[in-house]
Amino acid sequence: MRQRSLAAVFVLSAIVTPMLMSAQDAGGVPMRTVDGHPDISGMFTFRTLTPFERPAQFEGLETLGVEEAAAFEASERTRQNRDLFDPERGARTAGYAPRSEGGVLSYNEFWYERGVELTSDKRTSLIVDPPDGRRPPRTAAGQAALARRRAHTEVHRYDSYENRTMSDRCLGTSLAGPPMRSGAYNNNAMIFQTADYVVIQNEMANQSRIIPLDDRVRPPFAQLKGLSRGRWEGETLVVETTNFRADSSVTGQNLHLVERLTRLDADTVTYEYTVTDPTVFTAPYTVMMPLRRTDGPIFEYACHEGNIGMYGILAGARNLERLGRELRP
Repeated sequence: MRQRSLAAVFVLSAIVTPMLMSAQDAGGVPMRTVDGHPDISGMFTFRTLTPFERPAQFEGLETLGVEEAAAFEASERTRQNRDLFDPERGARTAGYAPRSEGGVLSYNEFWYERGVELTSDKRTSLIVDPPDGRRPPRTAAGQAALARRRAHTEVHRYDSYENRTMSDRCLGTSLAGPPMRSGAYNNNAMIFQTADYVVIQNEMANQSRIIPLDDRVRPPFAQLKGLSRGRWEGETLVVETTNFRADSSVTGQNLHLVERLTRLDADTVTYEYTVTDPTVFTAPYTVMMPLRRTDGPIFEYACHEGNIGMYGILAGARNLERLGRELRP
């Protein structure tokens, strides 16, 4: 395995960044919109096997060699393959408990689109800062708040639809962002832009973000996906998002999110974001994830076909209560 320091990554970025000034399409035409801004539009996928945080087995290694990367990719494709799931014994490393503990198989492998390989630079984590490839420790207040939420959820998860997650309620998912994160499926997004706006439409949960490219005043209220404002800094679109609802972001209502999108070439837009929330984490952390051109279209995300799943969850809980049986997590 070969190591590469984070400093080297930043040095490489410093070398490559000036080259982005001349990003061109396959015909050698500069990738610009009619108003002169970099053209970051298109259909993209961000599926990848690269872990969000660096696994313990790769501690101290920022990238893998070709053979080591191939071995890890093959191992992950097997580990996560739901067609190989053993329902009697379970496969805890893949996220499932055995049937004896209530484990069930949600989908077979046909429905998954998690990616089949690491990023092209064979990084061991999508997190690039801190250098250990992991999120910083939580603050004492952040740990206490997380413990309170978990304790409340344990007791009240079946009380009402209001106690279920945003995903359960078909109101969106954290994977669609902001910030966008790679998940098990629907890792596709369409970006289109005008002189005044950039829109990011995610296939996951049918979410669309309309980002004004000006400094208009932010209204004094919170939203599920926060309030985003964009600006061009050279070849990079910088998007700052604040005003998150407490129950809707990767940290909470105090999240300050900065995303950066840069056209690298005809097939790639680099997507980088920094999460800052001093009430939750002891330091910011930064993620880098490539957006790679893919064929469309974006498909409908039906979400339980009318969300009959929510009815089933709560109706099942009420029936167990009538029978005097324990409600399992």
